[in-house]
Amino acid sequence: VQLQASGGGLVPAGGSLRLSCATSGRIYSSHVMAWFRQAPGKEREFVATMRWGTQRSNYADSVKGRYTIARDGPNAVYLQMNSLKSEDTALYYCTRGLQFSTYARDYDTWGQGTLVTVSS
Repeated sequence: VQLQASGGGLVPAGGSLRLSCATSGRIYSSHVMAWFRQAPGKEREFVATMRWGTQRSNYADSVKGRYTIARDGPNAVYLQMNSLKSEDTALYYCTRGLQFSTYARDYDTWGQGTLVTVSS
């Protein structure tokens, strides 16, 4: 299966963006879809995750209340990002796994990333 992330771009601080991640195959109820991000010079960090079947979600403290992860049809997931800050600037990756986890090592399929730049 392949994951294709899209929707990144340049946005002013306080603005919003919606990222989408489409999969080439079906997403099953046991799957967990997640978003991670990597800022220049920093390690990849967890952003949000969602169990497909239950839609149970979890967020990093840094984005809680501003970001929302949700289904975008049967084969895609989106990340709605509001009240963006300059520190949200990063390459955002979508990923799929089977564990409801905040660790990148628990996810086995990754997309190519989409760049989000927030200007201050």
